[in-house]
Order: sequence, then C-alpha cells, then structure tokens
Amino acid sequence: QVQLLESGGGLVQPGGSLRLSCVVSGNTFSAYTFYWFRQAPGKEREFVAFITSDFRTNYADTVKGRFTISRDNAKMTGYLQMKSLKPEDTAVYYCNIPTNQGTYWGQGTQVTVSS
Repeated sequence: QVQLLESGGGLVQPGGSLRLSCVVSGNTFSAYTFYWFRQAPGKEREFVAFITSDFRTNYADTVKGRFTISRDNAKMTGYLQMKSLKPEDTAVYYCNIPTNQGTYWGQGTQVTVSS
C-alpha cells in the first residue's frame, strides 16, 4: 500500500522560510512525477509545483521564484523549500503522486504565515 507522510509545517513570520518533506512508502517513487498542492481556508485545493522523474520542474505563478521543489529518490522523499513566505501562502500543504495503480495523497501539513 502506498503511503505519503508530510512534515515540516508550522507557524512562520512573513518573509520567513520553511522546508516541507514528504516520505513515500510502498511505491517505486523514482518512476513517477511528484506534486505539491495546497488548500487555503474556504478555497479549493490548488497546484503548487511538480518535479518529474527526470527532475524537470514546474511551478504555479504565485510561488515561482520563491519555492523550490526537489526529490531524493534514494530516500523516497520529496521536498518543498519555501522562502519569502507571505500571509497568502497560509494553507494546508499536500503531497501527491499519481501512479499506474492510482493517485495518492498525504494527510497534509499546516503552514501558517503570520506576524
């Protein structure tokens, strides 16, 4: 069974940084594109970034230049480095991996940007 476990969320002041991690188990992590999404209160879940199996990346315009997605296939872990955080980045962040057997989500980690 595929499981995704996020960590690294928390409370940070505007302009601060956080790094989220997502450990994947039960799956050949390296073969698939890995995604981060987020959902703010009262809003729909939205795309943040992805990284392909050959390490190509893409970002939502709202985070481009501030967030960096990466992956360590040996550790079966994906990361989201977030810098210059803004209050509007406040959301629950989810990792996601679509596979041949289905699409899997983590449980989410809360990121709150506030002074």
